[in-house]
Amino acid sequence: MAYEDMRQPIESGCPDGFQYMHPVMRKNFGLWKFHEHPKPGVLRHVAHSGDEIWTVKAGTQRILDVYSLRKLTEIGEKYGDGYVRFTIRSNIEYMVSDAAKVDPLITALTDAGFIVGGTGNSVAMISHTQGWLHCDIPGTDASGVVKAMMDELVDEFQNCNMPNRVHITTSCCQINCGGQGDIAINVQHTKPPRINHDLVANVCERPSVVARCPVAAIRPAMVNGKASLEVDEKKCICCGACFPPCPPMQINDPEHTKLAIWVGGNHSNARSKPTFQKLVASGIPNNPPRWPEATALVKRILKEYKEGAKDWERINDWIERIGWPRFFEVTGLPFTKYHIDNWRGARNSLNASTHIRF
Repeated sequence: MAYEDMRQPIESGCPDGFQYMHPVMRKNFGLWKFHEHPKPGVLRHVAHSGDEIWTVKAGTQRILDVYSLRKLTEIGEKYGDGYVRFTIRSNIEYMVSDAAKVDPLITALTDAGFIVGGTGNSVAMISHTQGWLHCDIPGTDASGVVKAMMDELVDEFQNCNMPNRVHITTSCCQINCGGQGDIAINVQHTKPPRINHDLVANVCERPSVVARCPVAAIRPAMVNGKASLEVDEKKCICCGACFPPCPPMQINDPEHTKLAIWVGGNHSNARSKPTFQKLVASGIPNNPPRWPEATALVKRILKEYKEGAKDWERINDWIERIGWPRFFEVTGLPFTKYHIDNWRGARNSLNASTHIRF
């Protein structure tokens, strides 16, 4: 049944994506015969009808300025067929039905300063959260971390030299947007919030703040004759959940807000079951604008993965094969007490720890 003949539901939400789709893609929806990967940044799909569609992928920053957006669309109009889409990792993809347009399109993107790549066994563009520009609780600027790291990893984005695809994610807080990734760079608050008791009563709805804490570490209190809040530091896990409903409970700190690196997260079940990411490095300086310490650790992990993994092994498969002791040995990362899940509320998960067994 053709798409046009299908009864379309009436609902609110996202607009119908088919109206923006390339005509060749729409015509052959669900009727593709095969696809191939001619070179980095380029995909070719062939339909049973014989129609072809070529996709050219270029990396962009997630938060696009108007100039860059106009430049990207101008390139699509002049060198492509006028159809683009943005991926979940903020890449732009141009679809063309003529193979002769592929190389001129790549040249135009490269000349404009955009990097073509991100397909196949490459380091995909780092997905990131909103950072200082939009979010109300960031402990760092995720988009800045991405810029700094991708400047160092651009060759791995442009080429397909990894054993398998590598997904890297960043998060500017500990509770909202951190995603699963082969490598994840997440904020790590190391001290409980500092409370400005003079402002709490005027700014915060105290019952909401108490309810927001996931470990019941916050309770009402009277301080200097004013209604305020107090934190049980023995219970506090320094997650920062209290800060959005109560800005006087400031948890961001230039000294005590750090970065942590987690590895082995995988949503896919193509070759192995999905896995959660595990902590491998903590207390990394949150050091803008280039975050050299975090970038160096990510490059070290990628180097060992590239040299030691077998073809098609994701990072979690590689670690599972060689074992965690060997992973820490080859990467040179120290194994510390912070790698052991000893939070008092996590007794049930202790025996499921990556590193220890009882």
